[in-house]
Amino acid sequence: MVMTSRTTATAVNPVLRVPPASPAAAGAYFGASLAFHTDVSDVASALAADGDPGFVVVDSRSTASWDQGHVPGAIHLPTALIPQQAAALLDPAVPVVTYCWGPGCNGATRAALALAQLGYQVKEMLGGFEYWAREGFAFETWEGGERRAADPLTTPVDDDADCGC
Repeated sequence: MVMTSRTTATAVNPVLRVPPASPAAAGAYFGASLAFHTDVSDVASALAADGDPGFVVVDSRSTASWDQGHVPGAIHLPTALIPQQAAALLDPAVPVVTYCWGPGCNGATRAALALAQLGYQVKEMLGGFEYWAREGFAFETWEGGERRAADPLTTPVDDDADCGC
């Protein structure tokens, strides 16, 4: 048997130790992922556009966390209160985008699950509040509005620049 460098790399390389999925399987997976997730840049862009973005943003964190900073226009609905308060705060016909602290927190995932179990269409905002602030988007605190400089490791620092993704 003749081993090519590609075969050898596949056997040794940890990235390719498990071969990539077929293009059809990858397309199905990534398409499904986009049905469940959005990111802070897309949410910010939709909220900044004229008119109704077609969704509502839900901050699933505690009151103390909400007071530290939250997405402007978001609804404060801690995960534990979703079963009791969602019907009073959310229109079941309007999709919901949940967020929590950041990538190291699964609170937005738990909130999205609770809302889905109640019949809401829901997406999770990847990056959460951490990346909202790190990408330089304005946010509200208990003291008023705030905006931090964009972190060049998360987004182009030029306000007019597009990351290209």
